[in-house]
Amino acid sequence: MDHSSLTFTGQSNLYQGKVRDVHFLEHGLLALVASDRLSAFDVILPVAIPHKGQVLNQMAAHFLKATEDIVPNWLLATPDPVVAVGYAAKPFKVEMVIRGYLAGHAARTYAEGDRLLCGVKLPDGLKENDPLPEPIITPSTKADQGDHDMDISREDIISQGIVSASEYQQLEDYTKALFQRGTEMAAKQGLILVDTKYEFGQLPDGQIVVIDEIHTADSSRYFHQEGYQARQDAGQKQKQLSKEFVREYLMDQGFQGQPGQVVPDLTEQWAQSVSQRYIELYEHMTGEAFEPASQSGVDQRIQDNVERFLATYMA
Repeated sequence: MDHSSLTFTGQSNLYQGKVRDVHFLEHGLLALVASDRLSAFDVILPVAIPHKGQVLNQMAAHFLKATEDIVPNWLLATPDPVVAVGYAAKPFKVEMVIRGYLAGHAARTYAEGDRLLCGVKLPDGLKENDPLPEPIITPSTKADQGDHDMDISREDIISQGIVSASEYQQLEDYTKALFQRGTEMAAKQGLILVDTKYEFGQLPDGQIVVIDEIHTADSSRYFHQEGYQARQDAGQKQKQLSKEFVREYLMDQGFQGQPGQVVPDLTEQWAQSVSQRYIELYEHMTGEAFEPASQSGVDQRIQDNVERFLATYMA
């Protein structure tokens, strides 16, 4: 599903994000509909990825349920393969990025000679994809203009009043706990959780909960454990399961979302290959075969499933 025109009972507002549509419902609920849209460098790419929405929705639900004993979350139910319903929370204006390895944005920054990332000092002598001495938290926030993420330090977050000191400490504690659990779950499946991001919000009663998706291919980076050290010793690229391969492909084509740059042609064959990578991650992480939902009558199926859930919930 690329785009839809759904309206649910009790809906008061609709926000269409880059990859998901957020339906604001009565009684403080949200319904997130995961589309097959794909974004990179804050740009929605002009080709949909089959089953991507279902993969991310079911993966997020899997990990939220697997971590609800250590961190409370927003999720109530997944009444449809591409829909999650839960409590509306006021988001904190920071994303809690945590890194166990020098990869992605951190590796690019490090290669430019920077040894201070979001106020965290990195040691000399690291190679790309090396493990860090210990996981580090490198938060980001949105720019005042535009939708680009900006690195920010813990100290600046607190001094600027973005998050209070006590609340930020809770976010750090939750971030570390989630990353530890995610690391353990990944290891059981032969994977390394390299880095990931978490978003948090506050319920009307003040409780802090994790919101959005966690540990998915869009929010996380994974390496394969098998052969990791041999590839690292040989200076080879790591075999990974994440959205980074999409960014790397676009960069190879000369696109990084900069002004004046044009998105390269993306074929249906390429979209199918991306879909397979998403499905591979799902099956690797859950140990279950992915069962794609039917692609016919999707809007009506979603409408019926969500309305059925709401009727039961409100009863």
